[in-house]
Amino acid sequence: MKLWIDTAAVAHAQTLFGVPPLERLRRSVPVLLRSMPVVLSGTASVVATWPDAIADVDASTLGNRLRKALADGPLLALDGAHVVDSRLIDVLAKEGPSCVAARGEGAQRAVVLRLTPDLADAIPADAADLCAVADALLAAGRIAPLSDTEFPAYINKLRRSLPYWIYAVNDAATRKRLERQMFWDNYKGSTDLLTRYVYPPLVWPLVNFCVRWGIHPNVVTVLSIVLAFAAVPLFARGDFFIGFLCAYAMSVLDSVDGKLARLTLTSSKIGDVLDHGLDQVHPPFWYFAFGWGLGGRSMDDPLYAAAIWLIVFYVADRLALAVAKRRLGFTLHAATPLDGLVRSFIARRNITMTIMAFSLLLGQGAAGLYIITAWQGLTFAWHSSRTLWLGFMVRETVRPTA
Repeated sequence: MKLWIDTAAVAHAQTLFGVPPLERLRRSVPVLLRSMPVVLSGTASVVATWPDAIADVDASTLGNRLRKALADGPLLALDGAHVVDSRLIDVLAKEGPSCVAARGEGAQRAVVLRLTPDLADAIPADAADLCAVADALLAAGRIAPLSDTEFPAYINKLRRSLPYWIYAVNDAATRKRLERQMFWDNYKGSTDLLTRYVYPPLVWPLVNFCVRWGIHPNVVTVLSIVLAFAAVPLFARGDFFIGFLCAYAMSVLDSVDGKLARLTLTSSKIGDVLDHGLDQVHPPFWYFAFGWGLGGRSMDDPLYAAAIWLIVFYVADRLALAVAKRRLGFTLHAATPLDGLVRSFIARRNITMTIMAFSLLLGQGAAGLYIITAWQGLTFAWHSSRTLWLGFMVRETVRPTA
């Protein structure tokens, strides 16, 4: 199986988040492409953008070029000017019968074709684009559409299901619309209320700022790490106003770096470790600093005890969620609509620090610490019961519903 890319319209393609479609494709499936020959068919001007690709410089019609390419075996054909879901390429790159994946109507229509050599004679030699090839093969009954039900739509990292997509980005208006759509598609299916409803008006311009100035997601992650740990001594000495400025700035940037990495396809292993490591590690430091800053500085002080119990419940909760993920094969919050809903307000960083911030504004910081400790304990109890039920007691296989 080869990946055959028509490059006729690449020079006029719109970029999405600063990444041209052909480069986006190259970044999206690097592991697959190491074992799959890539053929750039058409113009010679784009060959340098993909050093390992095979150049098929040919000024003839797409139909002729495609018929010639099929003589060497089966291939996966797509338009290099279109933006293609990497999951779709993974699925179609596997051996199977010829099929067509299609999205959009009219000028926005885009297709990806898995073709076998026996179809060469059914491809019109004068076909100008892949949509014309798809229409001819469908009309002749030589190819079948890819069924949405056959496509593995669940995305584990996003805790949600998304149908496959192919975008024809023909103009600036379409580009802007699709950038917005891709931004929202990259939000997790279950997340807290602040991340879903409060932060997006801040995250959207920050992502675009980073794209414009070429700021790498890891730079954003490092800045968020600095802010996260800068908040600890501020909380501990009672400088709560500045501490919460750092905390909320860090929380917003925690949304920015992930979106930026996924939208520009610049994820890295070190960035993933830093981002997720920070999410796991810093809350206990904040919680202990809350108690210390409120005056709980001895083991016999109720504030000190509350901070310790808060940390214990937090660690136990993370362990319960880890067990659930191991048993289910996916995160607990994607198991049922109820579990997804509960994640909106359970005791996680954004929720607990907001409760704490409001309690301080009301002059009831101690009460706030007791409330978030109790809330974290209830969250641990809920997750433990759901892990026990779904992971160990339910007999049928649990599948993600997000």
